[in-house]
Amino acid sequence: MNESSKIGIIGSGSWATAIAKMVLHNVPSINWYFRNPLHVQGFKQKHHNPNYLTSVDFEIDRINFSEDINEVVKESDIIIFAIPSAFLKTTLSPLFVSLKNKFVVSAIKGLVPDENLIIGQYFNKVYNVPNDAIGVISGPCHAEEVALERLSYLTIACQNIKHARQFASLLDSPYMKTSVSDDIYGTEYSAVLKNIMAIASGICHGLGYGDNFQAVLISNAIQEIKRFVDTVHPITRDIKSSAYMGDLLVTCYSNFSRNRTFGTMLGKGYSVKYAQLEMLMIAEGYYAAKSIHEINDKYKVNIPICDAVYNIIYERISPAMEIRLLTDHLR
Repeated sequence: MNESSKIGIIGSGSWATAIAKMVLHNVPSINWYFRNPLHVQGFKQKHHNPNYLTSVDFEIDRINFSEDINEVVKESDIIIFAIPSAFLKTTLSPLFVSLKNKFVVSAIKGLVPDENLIIGQYFNKVYNVPNDAIGVISGPCHAEEVALERLSYLTIACQNIKHARQFASLLDSPYMKTSVSDDIYGTEYSAVLKNIMAIASGICHGLGYGDNFQAVLISNAIQEIKRFVDTVHPITRDIKSSAYMGDLLVTCYSNFSRNRTFGTMLGKGYSVKYAQLEMLMIAEGYYAAKSIHEINDKYKVNIPICDAVYNIIYERISPAMEIRLLTDHLR
């Protein structure tokens, strides 16, 4: 990776659009994969993503659009994946160009369903990408606030800190500050878990629990995240830093949080299926709750909030009853 590295983005949603906006502050052009050619046509005509963050205008001549993932991977040195985790395998299925010599960055805050692997593990095991060539974008940052250029902070995790710093410089801007970490496991698992916690927060909001209870819920949530990540990948980490606690707080409290919104609908009595149909974007915590439940069969970590969300979504336990039981586990 160097200053002349070519950037490729896989994904066309709000977070992919926000990342494109940030990267184009620092590089002359990007390669951008869109699955739907009609969306590319609309983008070129309107000079903005026709479906997400429509207030962000782009210089179209600086974007090399392609509906061929192989072309984008071949022409790029750094590949940023910003798609829902549930669609990762499908998106990659036509790929025959090797990722082994690329720097692969996950902007996906989820697990690969069925495989129950964090994104970095998946690229390492399935696509033979070296661990020191895998980066993770984490931190309390909603795409909508990037569009508004409100000051935000991101953490770039990579086992090779030099690579982390080099990639972080591609995201720096007057409204984005970056830091680096070597904790790719902890930051990825924390990002997965906070989505489940945000669903729990939304459920409680929908049920009518107040701010006092929410404060107790979230303070227990960060302890639960710490227990899990310290068990799965025991290294020295500061769970109070923005990559962990900050991301948890913004996802649980923000009106932009799709996981909190999903949870609120469940708390108000919507069925899981109807809530999903009403949502215009994917709530990653829906898939994460099942994956973490299955992973924890091995580790046996005490994670009562995650268990409660799993029971509500997959065991169809009444949200009111399940949260009432959960309250006895919180301190």
